[in-house]
Amino acid sequence: MSHDHPAARVDGNAIAGQVLDILGIDVTGLRGTCDGCGSEACLAEAVVELDDSAAIVRCRSCTRTLFTVLHTDASPRLIFGSLGSLSA
Repeated sequence: MSHDHPAARVDGNAIAGQVLDILGIDVTGLRGTCDGCGSEACLAEAVVELDDSAAIVRCRSCTRTLFTVLHTDASPRLIFGSLGSLSA
């Protein structure tokens, strides 16, 4: 995360366009399961820490990182963390 400006804390809807650019689908309506605590919720309900370099998507229940959208000079990358599964 960039140290120039503090990260904004927003909900999962904020990463819809970023993930759409990478995967070609809107994942905010999908239900994700956290491998850390077992909680299942729509990704739109996740807590997102957002700045110019990354969007860290965290489990609302236990705050583990589900996945990160990393913005690099090349193209954005999706890095998976504790996201155990996605379902409709």
